[in-house]
Amino acid sequence: MVDLAKLQDSLGTLTIKANEPLSNYTYTKTGGPADLLVFPRSVEQVQTVLAAVKQENLPLTVLGNASNLIVKDGGIRGLVMILTDMQELVLEGNQLKAASGAALIEPSRQAAAAGLTGLEFACGIPGSIGGAIYMNAGAYGGEVKDVISQVQTMTRDGQLKTYAGADCDFSYRHSRFQEGDEVILGVTFDLAPGDQSAIDSKVAELTHLRQSKQPLEYPSCGSVFKRPEGYFAGKLIQDAGLQGYQVGGAQVSTKHAGFIVNIDHATATDYLEVIEHIRLVVWARTGVFMEPEVRIIGED
Repeated sequence: MVDLAKLQDSLGTLTIKANEPLSNYTYTKTGGPADLLVFPRSVEQVQTVLAAVKQENLPLTVLGNASNLIVKDGGIRGLVMILTDMQELVLEGNQLKAASGAALIEPSRQAAAAGLTGLEFACGIPGSIGGAIYMNAGAYGGEVKDVISQVQTMTRDGQLKTYAGADCDFSYRHSRFQEGDEVILGVTFDLAPGDQSAIDSKVAELTHLRQSKQPLEYPSCGSVFKRPEGYFAGKLIQDAGLQGYQVGGAQVSTKHAGFIVNIDHATATDYLEVIEHIRLVVWARTGVFMEPEVRIIGED
C-alpha cells in the first residue's frame, strides 16, 4: 500500500489525484481509474516523479493527449503521469521546438503562421507531441519523422538524452520508443520557408477533408487500425458491411468505417468487442490481418 502522505511529500507542489477515472481524459471518454494521477508542468517535475516512483517501487504509465488510446475498464495500477501541462513552443529560425504535452496541431498552426512548410499534414492531428513521436503519427501522406531533427527524452533514472531523428528507428506507426521506457520530453522540428498562399491552401484543403470525412461530432480514438499493405482499413471494414455495427455504446462510424465512435456512454469493453468483431469478420472475408493502430492498455 502506498503511503500517500510520503509520496506527496516527495512530489512537492504536484497534486496527486487518487482513484481518478481516466475517462475524464481519453478522447473516447472511456477507461477505468488510475490509482494515482499527476500532471507535471516541467522537465524538473518529470524528474521528481521518476525519482518518487522508483523510491516507492510504483508502476509508471506515461500518457499524452490520450487520443489514439483505449484504457481498459479496470484502469491502470500504480501512477499515471499525463504530460499535457508541458506545452511550450519556441520558434528559432526554421526550427520549431515543442514540449511533449503540446497537441501536434499547435506547432502545425504556428509553423503555417510563420510561413514554414513541413507540418501541414498535421493540422488536424489531435495527439500530443510525445504520442506523435512514440507512434510516428501521420496523415495525408506526411509523417512526423519527415521533419524531426532531434527528440529529447529522460531515462527512468532521470538522465536526459537526445536522439537525432535518424536514430529513432521510425517506420510506419513505429519508433524506437515503443521498445523502451524513456519518457519523451520534446522535439525539434526542421522546417523550410514556403510560399504562404500554398501553405494556407494546403491547410485549408486538409482541414476540409478531415471535417467532411471524419466523425468529429462523436468521441473516438481516431484511426483504429493500421493500414494493411495494399489495402485501406476503412474500405475493408466498409466492404464487409460493418458500418453501423454496434456493441453497447460503441459503433463503427457510418461516416468513416475506419473510426469507432462513442455514441451512447460506451465502455472500453464495448470498444474492444467491436474491434475484435471487425478483425474476425474481415479476416474471414478477405484473409487480411487487421492490426490495431490504437494503443490498448490497462486491466480488464
